[in-house]
Amino acid sequence: MKWILLYAALIGIVLLAWRGLAQAGETPAVGQPAPAFMLPDQHGKTRRLEEFGGKWLVLYFYPKDDTPGCTEQACKFRDDLQELTAMGAEVVGVSVDTSASHAEFAKKYSLPFPLLADASGEVAERYGSVMNLYVTKLAKRNTFLIDPQGRIARVYLKADTSRNSTEVIADLKQLAAK
Repeated sequence: MKWILLYAALIGIVLLAWRGLAQAGETPAVGQPAPAFMLPDQHGKTRRLEEFGGKWLVLYFYPKDDTPGCTEQACKFRDDLQELTAMGAEVVGVSVDTSASHAEFAKKYSLPFPLLADASGEVAERYGSVMNLYVTKLAKRNTFLIDPQGRIARVYLKADTSRNSTEVIADLKQLAAK
């Protein structure tokens, strides 16, 4: 009897989690204005979308600081940052972790770009990039390339941690050639 109740409870939890995932916000489409944000970075400085106007912005959402996939993705962007900035792009990471967690993560891996703390998950929700698991929220691993006019130029859903940075660079080269 205990096993049946435990099994039923487990099914209930899975269904609630699935429902939460299914109810995530809509992902903005290419050509749409990028949703505004105003979030603290790892130093406590409030960062806004507007401050990146006139430049390309690589806005990447990731689930959790200092986890294997998130570390790989962040370090790839760090290693490719010189090439990205040479093309007029800035990189900004976003997760639901705290500014203090971001500060430790950035220091540990020498990440030279802002990591924004979206503790409520509201910005991730506007970008269709939140997983609401009821007990907790996590950001989905999605990346948005935002053009200098503030419009979505490319969307990378379920970004591959090992290739995301090089995909963004290739797309920036292609877009610059137009």
